[in-house]
Amino acid sequence: ASILDNIKVEYYGTELPLNQVATISTPEAQLIVVQPWDKNVLKPITTAINKSDLGLAPNSDGEVIRLNIPALTQERRKELDKAVKKKAEDGRVAIRNLRREANHALDQLEKEKELSEDQAKKAKDKVQELTDEFIKRVDEVLSHKEKEILE
Repeated sequence: ASILDNIKVEYYGTELPLNQVATISTPEAQLIVVQPWDKNVLKPITTAINKSDLGLAPNSDGEVIRLNIPALTQERRKELDKAVKKKAEDGRVAIRNLRREANHALDQLEKEKELSEDQAKKAKDKVQELTDEFIKRVDEVLSHKEKEILE
């Protein structure tokens, strides 16, 4: 039930991951059952699921919460594709930010005479090489996920 991994539940004033306050099971392909260990956390779990951007409607019987997973419509597939593209872009931006920070640190070291100009250039080339490699990995994962979603 990794779809629920990012859900945080308010539990006695603390935000905890859902899997730390309940058992999550999938008795059927289109159904997730969330069984809280403490009945007092039933309502906060329902609230957390409703607040998430998963588009799931929790059904509670006072004991467990059932989440029916709808079959993927073409519209939902497009929404998921859009979300995956955004995550990939966020990943690329994070990688570029790390490159910028590394290059700035190298500039500082060169300025402070800790590195020669040649050493700084080689290090920057290596940073760029790693940046390109990891952006390529993000693009490969994105491509794979898009195919998976749109099938």
